[in-house]
Amino acid sequence: MRLARIAHPDGVAFASIESDGGDDASAQVLEIAEHPFGQPNFTGRRWPLADVRLLAPILPTKVIAVGRNYAKHAEEFGNEVPADPMIFLKPSTSVIGPNAAIKLPAASSRVDFEGELAVVIGRPVKNITAEQAPAAILGYTVANDVSARDLQASDGQWGRAKGFDTFCPVGPWIETAIDPSDLRITSEIDGTVKQDARTSAMVHKVADIVAFVSSVMTLLPGDMILTGTPEGVGRIEDGQTVSITIEGIGTLSNPVQSA
Repeated sequence: MRLARIAHPDGVAFASIESDGGDDASAQVLEIAEHPFGQPNFTGRRWPLADVRLLAPILPTKVIAVGRNYAKHAEEFGNEVPADPMIFLKPSTSVIGPNAAIKLPAASSRVDFEGELAVVIGRPVKNITAEQAPAAILGYTVANDVSARDLQASDGQWGRAKGFDTFCPVGPWIETAIDPSDLRITSEIDGTVKQDARTSAMVHKVADIVAFVSSVMTLLPGDMILTGTPEGVGRIEDGQTVSITIEGIGTLSNPVQSA
């Protein structure tokens, strides 16, 4: 199932997106009553996908991200691969949806894109094992861990560099039925491919990451875990569009604007 959050003619709602043969042009959006966790209840209302606006598919209480989880990405910045997942937090206020603008802050002269697979948690969990992790996952979406690279270097910690408003685009929807172990992930700037890798190259795999994070903090429904970016990250500038595609999920595109 593809779960989305939409703005429709009467307001905002969660929805399921259904299409024949994967053709988004003919896709229908089925409104979900209340929330998408557990067995969704449908209201009976529907619209063509073209008649609604896709928002960030979930509003998490927190976003946990993993650094240096692809060996080649660690190498391109001269870093070692950590023995345990290196986690940090991005504020919920950094989350935006498809086609919303990434705003370049005046405080930074170098902002980078980072295409990533994101895990969306489906139920409250704490201290689970890797074997228990799949049952705690609602699904997967596409994320961009936007980073002020110069501030990341100068501050010595990543809170400011990763935490600006609009620095966590996610979408276009959550795919609930997919194996995350070997998916192609590509990032493009104005149609030019900059990243092209597979999730099988992750150092720490999805289930291990979820279990590790749950040993540190309670994970709540809707929380997101960004699983790291492969090599090829680079600068984004005013007027460009960054598009990240993950096989079996979809494409997340966002324009870039000066704040």
